[in-house]
Amino acid sequence: MTFGKMPDGDPVFRHRISGGGLTAHVLSYGAVLQDLRLEGHGPPLVLGFEDLDAYLTRSPYFGAIAGRCANRIGFGRFEIDGESFQAERNFQDTHTLHGGSKGTGKSNWTVEAVEQNRITLSIDLADGEMGFPGNMHIEATYACLADGVLDIRMEARTDAPTLCNLAHHSYWNLDGAPDTAAHRMKVMADRYTVVDAAFIPTGEPRDVAGTRFDFRESRPIADDKFIDHNLCLSNRRDDLRPVAWLRSENSGVEMEIRTTESGLQVYDGYKLDIDVPGLEGRRYGPNAGVALEPQVWPDAINHSGFPNVLLRPSETYTQHTQFVLCKGIPS
Repeated sequence: MTFGKMPDGDPVFRHRISGGGLTAHVLSYGAVLQDLRLEGHGPPLVLGFEDLDAYLTRSPYFGAIAGRCANRIGFGRFEIDGESFQAERNFQDTHTLHGGSKGTGKSNWTVEAVEQNRITLSIDLADGEMGFPGNMHIEATYACLADGVLDIRMEARTDAPTLCNLAHHSYWNLDGAPDTAAHRMKVMADRYTVVDAAFIPTGEPRDVAGTRFDFRESRPIADDKFIDHNLCLSNRRDDLRPVAWLRSENSGVEMEIRTTESGLQVYDGYKLDIDVPGLEGRRYGPNAGVALEPQVWPDAINHSGFPNVLLRPSETYTQHTQFVLCKGIPS
């Protein structure tokens, strides 16, 4: 169905897919996961909006696929094979965030195929767009699989060396409460990337022991210190494996995250203050949801010890991420 129109008049479509106890609505705008429901649990599991205008004017990447290079690039500057590039600086007018103001999370995708339990979308990014080299073709497939698995697969190819780091950017709330105070989280990461005041990595991964970022054992997300940091899962992409768990003590809903990626950006939503209604008229204030974004470490191109974020014409970028949901017994 048509969900609305972009400012240039292009239609935005919404499609419903279901399977394995999950029902999802996906938009062509931003390849957004607009809504996700689990059988036996009433409230939506992700933050979203009922109309397109809110996504165009208010959304902090709710449910989008961010790219072509997710997260931050310091001063928007980088080099590839000795050639310097300047990306659009859309974060604090100084740095690049999520591929620029017209990155994949803020653009309309093409719906390639829809089946009962899956949808495939694609987008073509032009050479020089937002300052990035290379014509890039990206495809993303959402599938609702058996046993509550939301399966997300992404592929990308380029005709010139470029950056590629895609990230699914849903904000999760597993009980429908105004905030995630009753949520506990566990992440298999023993390091995090230290950042400066602008959230740009300094290049120094640090041990999580004794810090706000130590989630090696399950503990509440809520804390008097906010978190908007990358937790280091590995030094490179790996096979699909479990890396994190989230649970609401109120509802008993649990989620396992499996991914091929080397990092998990965790943002507790402390800055959320949305002045328009969300799904079912919900108010999204501080900590209304937690963003858990599998991806390569931020600003990786500018730090020699970080995982590889370069994509060359002879290569295919692939990411596989699963969010596995089930309903247990509330505490």
